[in-house]
Amino acid sequence: EVVFTSAKEGLNTDQVLSAVVERIPPPAGNPEAPLKALVFDSKYDVYKGVMAYVRVIDGRLSGRRLLRLMHNNKEIEPLELGVFRPWLEAVPELGPGEVGYVATGLKDVRESRVGDTITHADEPASEPLPGYAPPKPMVFAGLYPTQSNDYEELRDAMEKLNLNDASFVYQPENSVALGPGFRAGFLGLLHMEIVQERLEREFDIELLATAPSVEYQVTLTTGEEVVVDNPAELPAPNYIQEVREPWMDISVIVPDRHIGAVMELVTARRGEFKGMEYMAHEQDGRGGAGRVVLKYSMPLSEMLGDFYDRLKSGTQGYASLDYSFSRYVPAKLVKLEILVNSIPVDALSLITHADRAPYRGRDLVGRLKDVVPRQMFDVPLQAAIGGRIVARETIRAMRKNVLAKCYGGDISRKRKLLQRQARGKKRMKMVGNVEIPQEAFMAILELER
Repeated sequence: EVVFTSAKEGLNTDQVLSAVVERIPPPAGNPEAPLKALVFDSKYDVYKGVMAYVRVIDGRLSGRRLLRLMHNNKEIEPLELGVFRPWLEAVPELGPGEVGYVATGLKDVRESRVGDTITHADEPASEPLPGYAPPKPMVFAGLYPTQSNDYEELRDAMEKLNLNDASFVYQPENSVALGPGFRAGFLGLLHMEIVQERLEREFDIELLATAPSVEYQVTLTTGEEVVVDNPAELPAPNYIQEVREPWMDISVIVPDRHIGAVMELVTARRGEFKGMEYMAHEQDGRGGAGRVVLKYSMPLSEMLGDFYDRLKSGTQGYASLDYSFSRYVPAKLVKLEILVNSIPVDALSLITHADRAPYRGRDLVGRLKDVVPRQMFDVPLQAAIGGRIVARETIRAMRKNVLAKCYGGDISRKRKLLQRQARGKKRMKMVGNVEIPQEAFMAILELER
């Protein structure tokens, strides 16, 4: 309003800015109270260390006094204070309601968490600002270099990326099928895709990512509780007393003509209906009856993969999804193992509900049969639950027609050639390795739930 009025009256830039400043309400907060500044973002600078982006709530933030991060009790001596114009411009102090940055000089961005409170070290606030919680990863996946020689480069790239993204966590792991790699934790599926794209584009590393999984709480028969985020680490069934999986509260905003499609999709993913309410009852311009908010509770593991894609396609792209963590719920879960050439491939294993495990096993080995390349020997693909085979497919070998030169003669000659070929195939199978392409791991994401 000020800009349009000023332009109409022919005011210059300084007069326009003055008019805008006059319309800004006075900042809330007490400038004489002990300092409380909220950290809402942070990044790493090569020369100034960790740059904490803050908003001052109470007190005055001055660069001449020692500061303290209240949650990790870390004292810092600020190198520089400043504001965004949008370039970084140094200022002597920040008052209540002002937004700026603090060059802390810290070398690890994880020491300046989002949501932490900055106060003065000599006159600290009595309590930090409410609502702080350290970021907790909810989705886990394995990241492996396609070339084993790139392992060191991948480790350096993940260390650099972690400097700017403290919510991204990882630890080394070794896979029998894929070699050395990392088990990484992400805040969600979008966060996982962003990290993978940054590793590939910014650091020029070809990655092989396994299917994402979630964190399960397992109670053993001995009473001990363990946390499992990798299906390969799930104990044997005879050692498990109870398994609990994370559930999410979801809200789907959708036109009421697509209510049936959403209900059918969420119910098929073990969702529990919580409620429904109309956002608007008035008719829109195209004759619709308004939008509806559907509230459900469903397992996080069922949301991984193609749930969002199916939600969009089933509602012609009109559905909007929001979700938040709810609780851990006991469930009858088992580990579905995939054996390629009689060798378990831990990267293809997954934790699923016991009632659906046989169906998912048959579907998965059927998809793997189409993507795993043929070898010079028969390759059996098997799905097993606790040592019991529930599905099997066989990739037939590429064979040479050794009988082509036998245009006649006794049958024993043909049998001799076939037996020699069979012995050669058997020896080849014992020493042969099956290369598993990236499409095999992505086949898990396309399973019918």
